[in-house]
Amino acid sequence: MEQKPPFPPFTEKTAKQKIQGAEDAWNSRNPEKVSLAYTIDSEWRNRTEFINGRKEIKAFLERKWNKELDYKLKKTYWSHSNNRIAVRFEYEWRDNSGQWYRAYGNENWEFDQNGLMKKRYASINDLLIEEFDRKFV
Repeated sequence: MEQKPPFPPFTEKTAKQKIQGAEDAWNSRNPEKVSLAYTIDSEWRNRTEFINGRKEIKAFLERKWNKELDYKLKKTYWSHSNNRIAVRFEYEWRDNSGQWYRAYGNENWEFDQNGLMKKRYASINDLLIEEFDRKFV
């Protein structure tokens, strides 16, 4: 059986560990590795896109990181309860023309008993920035 510690119910300490693990995985920009943190039938809302299951998650991440070059993410703890965690995040990336962006958002996560994420709802806003305004160099 697949497992991804830490497991619910979360404490503030284990919720922050889960957040750091997610940040590290997403910063690897490895769609296969990242997709393994989600249940086979995981449900996502990412901006206006609805994604279901690992296969779609992996394809989404491949598209994302082919478009969002030099991606760098920072996640911050917001709150938690039992099997749920809420995070704030910001990340920076550039497109293939060299235009830089910073994205801001919030995510709500729900986990199964094995520590795999079964639901992820993300609200995200993008801001055009100049390269000299980057925070995550």
